[in-house]
Amino acid sequence: MKFVQPIRDMENIKSISEYLKEKNLRDYVMFSVGIYSGLRIQDILKLRVSDVRNKDYISIVEMKTNKSAKIRRFVINPHLKKILNEYIADKKDSDVLFPSKQGENKPLKRAQAYNILNEAARNFGIKEGIGTHTMRKTFGYFLYKQTGDIVLLKEIFNHSDIAVTLRYIGMIESEKNKAINKLKFDD
Repeated sequence: MKFVQPIRDMENIKSISEYLKEKNLRDYVMFSVGIYSGLRIQDILKLRVSDVRNKDYISIVEMKTNKSAKIRRFVINPHLKKILNEYIADKKDSDVLFPSKQGENKPLKRAQAYNILNEAARNFGIKEGIGTHTMRKTFGYFLYKQTGDIVLLKEIFNHSDIAVTLRYIGMIESEKNKAINKLKFDD
């Protein structure tokens, strides 16, 4: 499995969002859910319209290796709520939120989501470090940059340690690179 990175440049995020919105509204909304919620792609792809219609929270049963299943609630950001409400206006509650073209009311597969994100990123010169986890990591990176609260982010991601969270959002790598680039031995 290759290691993916967050998208650290806000202009790239805006460009990818606009590109996806023009190309396919479903893909734009999927990307928006990912960067505004921090949910894992497998949880995003399982969502139905009823999970978000008239809701302030997305409730999911989170299942992860070495951790017991539990119901977690993720607040729906006001900007995301507006995007979702426009997207689901003409959909039935039983509809999957992100339908595949392969079969009636079947969700996108993870591989399809991966291809969508990679194709969009390549259009803006991002050729490496992009995957379905990029959306979750982008959410974490910007939440940390805006709040500076790594403990909060650790709790949101349900990580066992702050160091795991810092490494996950690419902050350790980013800080190492900054430090090395500032190193100077001569005047």
